[in-house]
Amino acid sequence: MCGIALILSGVRIDLSSLIVDATAYSSLHQESETLLFSVDDIKAALRKRGPDSLGVKSIYLHVHEGMILRSLVEGEDPTKLSYLKNELILNNSLVGRALFVGATLQLRGVNPITQPLVDKSGNILVYNGEVFGGIKLSNDNNDAEVLIESLSKCCNCLSHDHDGTCFPGKYSVPEFLSKIKGPWTLIYWQESSKTIWFGRDALGRRSLLIHWPNIKDSRLMLSSVAPPFATNESSDIRYEDESWKKHFWEELPCAVYSLSTNASKMDENPVCEVKRHDWRDPLLQELIKWDRSLVEPTPENIIEVHKSLSIEQGGHLQQEVLAALKESVRRRTIFSGIHLCNSPVAVLFSGGLDSMILAALLDECLDPKYEIDLLNVSFDGQLAPDRISARAGVNELRKVAPFRRWNLVEIDAELSKLTLETKHVMSLINPSNTYMDLNIGIALWLAAGGDGWVSEEIDGNTNNYSEYHRVKYKSKSRILLVGSGADEQCAGYGRHKTKFKQSSWDGLNEEMKLDMQRIWKRNLGRDDRCIADNGKEARFPFLDEDVVRLLLNIPLWEIADLGQPSGVGDKKILREVARMLHLQGAAVMPKRAIQACILLSITKKQRIFL
Repeated sequence: MCGIALILSGVRIDLSSLIVDATAYSSLHQESETLLFSVDDIKAALRKRGPDSLGVKSIYLHVHEGMILRSLVEGEDPTKLSYLKNELILNNSLVGRALFVGATLQLRGVNPITQPLVDKSGNILVYNGEVFGGIKLSNDNNDAEVLIESLSKCCNCLSHDHDGTCFPGKYSVPEFLSKIKGPWTLIYWQESSKTIWFGRDALGRRSLLIHWPNIKDSRLMLSSVAPPFATNESSDIRYEDESWKKHFWEELPCAVYSLSTNASKMDENPVCEVKRHDWRDPLLQELIKWDRSLVEPTPENIIEVHKSLSIEQGGHLQQEVLAALKESVRRRTIFSGIHLCNSPVAVLFSGGLDSMILAALLDECLDPKYEIDLLNVSFDGQLAPDRISARAGVNELRKVAPFRRWNLVEIDAELSKLTLETKHVMSLINPSNTYMDLNIGIALWLAAGGDGWVSEEIDGNTNNYSEYHRVKYKSKSRILLVGSGADEQCAGYGRHKTKFKQSSWDGLNEEMKLDMQRIWKRNLGRDDRCIADNGKEARFPFLDEDVVRLLLNIPLWEIADLGQPSGVGDKKILREVARMLHLQGAAVMPKRAIQACILLSITKKQRIFL
């Protein structure tokens, strides 16, 4: 997990290709007199995401004889910056400044790196993500180093049709990025075309926020997380009327974008044009459209379903799903020897169906010498439903995998004592702004922190919780497996059952499609920001491209049967997977949403404070 940012100032942005009424944005070319927060504020926010290293690179853009030039400043030497800026102003050639910031949490590569990366051609890259397929990458390689080398070989074309100057066989930047399997965001300066490329993977599994220039702040900014000074305080959790802040930051929609510095438009009013580019991989486009071909069963289909669900034999579809999920977990548990600990991979753990499947698969993929931390949060001590199910779940895992060291990390919290933490999480969830977002954000933030208690054996017995004592424990796992995407794809939410009752199979299918097409905006960006703030990386096995494609191609009636009781028909296919993993208790566990397990007892006084 890394934190990346771009601050572009001194140029006018043409958004006409993205926004119908872009006049308000395009007319802004004067620097704001008062900036809401500084570069240092952004660096401080990003540093929590990337504790291993932090770097900055600045580019001054200027025009010379009708050509866009740039001067690269290594770091931020104030003397050098001031000298260069003064020289450009004296020569009347200063256009603007692009500042790249990169904070790194390094999980791959044998040698430490510091972002931004700059190659010999002057290309600059800040990158946050993991490559799990699509391009060649060995276990010893660092993703960012491989990417900047590959991107340097891309052509300059802004169109997929390519122009006559391209060498045959070269990829455009959007074509190359469409090949990557895995979560990513990046910002890339392509020196040869004087273009800034930026984007976010098609499923939105990594956070990238954007601030379009406005009257309050004329800079164009990209950042993995919003600094606290720019917190969206005009929400339903504050009574203050500062509506202009409501849209200061936005979740960047999933796509590849180019910001081209065209010298022909820079005579008097410097203009940079932003364009959005389509994904070039047809299979990726299928995942985005999320169109299922087999939605409503015939009577013959229902009979066949009952035949195929023999527990002894295991349906072939369930076997395929199990194999795909196991491969997804395997990909996400590959790491280098940097910063290893006894428990390099942890699971956000409720003891429910999704987290139990991930824990069991992690056991099958991870070297037996490592321990596995199961991170569980409770706001009601040992009486919370998720604490009870977590204890039952770890007991079942110990029976399935008795030679693994399982650490159930019990993280206890009292909401009344989390005043400062709540304020901090409010800045992390921004631009999300509801109580539900805050509830989920606090739980994820505390879980990722991993600061809790584990039970030590008394007389060799960890299954009987009346015969143990708790000791303080801090999880050092840098990789966290999270079950996001399971409910959306397998009909696990209560609203899915409601929609099924109202509109049968077609209604259920449309509701699930809506969930998958907005998960980047409603869930993933928020979750990424709250988890990464602890210097941890969230990985989502259920949202692996191959898993999503497989589940989408399975008939809906094989995925779920919401005419059955809760704990039976919801996420039916995953319940069969759990049985194949010998998780009999988890296979019948009813769904509980994370926010339903957090009771926010906020008084009127606290509401005003928030």
